[in-house]
Amino acid sequence: MPPTGNDWLALTTEETLERDIPICDPHHHFWVHRPEPVDYQRYLLPELAGDVNSGHNVRSTVFIEVRCEYRADGPDEMKPVGEVEYVQTIADASAAGGHGPTQAAAAIVGHADLKLGEGVRPVLEAMQAASPNRFRGVRHSVGWDESPELANREIKGALGTDGYRAGAKVLADMGLILENSLYFHQAGELVDFANSVPDLTIVLNHIGGLVRVGPYANRDDEVLPAWRKGIEEMAECPNIVLKLGGVGQTRFAYGWDELEKPIGSEELAAQLGPLMNHCIQQFGPERCMFESNYPVDKISYSYNVLWNAFKRLSKAYSATERAAMFHDTAARVYKINY
Repeated sequence: MPPTGNDWLALTTEETLERDIPICDPHHHFWVHRPEPVDYQRYLLPELAGDVNSGHNVRSTVFIEVRCEYRADGPDEMKPVGEVEYVQTIADASAAGGHGPTQAAAAIVGHADLKLGEGVRPVLEAMQAASPNRFRGVRHSVGWDESPELANREIKGALGTDGYRAGAKVLADMGLILENSLYFHQAGELVDFANSVPDLTIVLNHIGGLVRVGPYANRDDEVLPAWRKGIEEMAECPNIVLKLGGVGQTRFAYGWDELEKPIGSEELAAQLGPLMNHCIQQFGPERCMFESNYPVDKISYSYNVLWNAFKRLSKAYSATERAAMFHDTAARVYKINY
């Protein structure tokens, strides 16, 4: 039987590059059980520690909602508070020591339904009470596509609804951020939305939602120019910050998870470079942050290889610019203090 999971990733080993560069990993998840990917059903503090302690100087991480340990009862809109409560206990365990120097979940992003409008305020207040020092905002993804081959995260046009926009204004009023993911063809919707709430910091996930599967498979000559144009348009909004990563997911269709031996950082950097550099050139390093998207992206490459690849592809940037993308932008946006 061929190796899978960590055994498969161990087939490609590398020396860690530039070990001293401080890193804040601004996007990872925890889950107690997950049916897919089957090799990483459990991902909690010990599993995260095993990855972040692989050689890089990961000073802190940011937890992003993933429907983990919701409350089992009570009003539906309050059930996501359970995830913040649970992750707060993990963050406390990390701070107590014993799992390495990384401050895991130094910032926590939960989920709340912004379509509640002003009604989302008590949900956010409950999350603040559950995590007074680490809760920073919510992710309410809006990915929608007419094709049944892609998963819809929200109703069509959610960003333009009165409820979603009213809820976003509550976030801004409370000094919280909005984390978002969408599909690349929704860039115009996000631009209109961002301009309607200029005081709200919006963190856009996974290089703006590129998709190369389903209806967009084998159409790079159309899809990539459309994606690049969307990145350029969204970069015009000063309140949008972009995460550089998430490309290991199957919807990006690079096929790294199907290799007999996992990809190494040199080849990975060569393939990621054109995507990442376009994003950096448009948004600027001060509005970009490298992310792991672990353990979702763990199906494609190891933690050590991924950050080596980021270091390789960013070598042409100045020390200050690299510091921003590896650590400082995330630390600023998520208000992480050491």
